[in-house]
Amino acid sequence: MAHELTINGETAFFPIIGHPIGQVKSPEALSRIMAERGFNGMVIPIHILPDALPGWLSQVASVQNCPGFIATVPFKTGCIAFCTRLTRRAEAAGAVNIVIRSGDDWLGDATDGLGYMDGIAAEGFDVAGKRALLVGTGGAGSAIAREILVRGAAELALHDIDSNRRDALIDRLNAEFPGKVRGGSNDPRGFDLVANATPLGMREDDPLPVQVDLLTADQFVSDVVTRPAVPPLIAAARATGCATMSGSGMFAAQAVLLAELLMGKRPVED
Repeated sequence: MAHELTINGETAFFPIIGHPIGQVKSPEALSRIMAERGFNGMVIPIHILPDALPGWLSQVASVQNCPGFIATVPFKTGCIAFCTRLTRRAEAAGAVNIVIRSGDDWLGDATDGLGYMDGIAAEGFDVAGKRALLVGTGGAGSAIAREILVRGAAELALHDIDSNRRDALIDRLNAEFPGKVRGGSNDPRGFDLVANATPLGMREDDPLPVQVDLLTADQFVSDVVTRPAVPPLIAAARATGCATMSGSGMFAAQAVLLAELLMGKRPVED
C-alpha cells in the first residue's frame, strides 16, 4: 500500500549537507522509503560552503526535530569533530557520512563501505579470499577499504594521488588487519576486484581511474559514480566483458540502510 508524504508540525527533519549538492539523489529516495514505512520524516538537501560548516553544525544541535543528518562531499571528515562518539567503522575511515542524535550525544558512522559491498554482493561477487585494488582513499574510499577487509579479502592494494592520505589509511588498516594492505597503482592486473572510490567519471574530461586497456574479462569492476548512470570506467569494463557494479548499485543498497538508521528502525552497529 502506497503512503503519501506527510508534512506537518511533527515531521522529523533530516538534512543532507554537501558542496555541491545538486547531484545527490538521497532526499527523494530516503523520503520515499520513510513515507512507505509510514514514518513522518523527510530528507532535505542543504548546500553549505566549506567555510560555513562550523557555524551550521553549531546550530543544528538546537533543532529539536532533527534526529540526525547525512554528510556528503566534502564534509565527511569535517563532521567528525562534531560527533561525541564514533563507530569503529568511522574511526577506521577517518570520516562519517551519517550522524545520529542519541540523547545529548551525536553518534557518527561511516556506512559507505556497507552500501558499496552490499551492492557488489547483489551482483554475485564475493570478495572473500580475493585480491582487491581500490582507487581513492577519501571518506568513502576509507570506509570501503575497511569493509573489503571485514568481508575477508586476501589482499587489498590502495591507490591515491594523495600518497600521504593513502599511507595513513594503510597504516590504520594494517593495525587492524596485519599484513593485508599495501600501496597500489592504477594498474589493475592481477586483481579480482577493481574498485573506484573517486569522483573520476562525473565530468566528461575526467581521466579514467585505472588503465582500462589492462582489464581482463574475469575481473569484477565497481564504481561509486552515480551520474552518468554508466560511468566511463563501467562502460570500458563491460566492453571488456567484466561483471560490474555502477554507483547506482551502491546507492540502492545504502538507501534502505540510511533510512532505517535515521528512523531509528535499525541500531547503529560496528
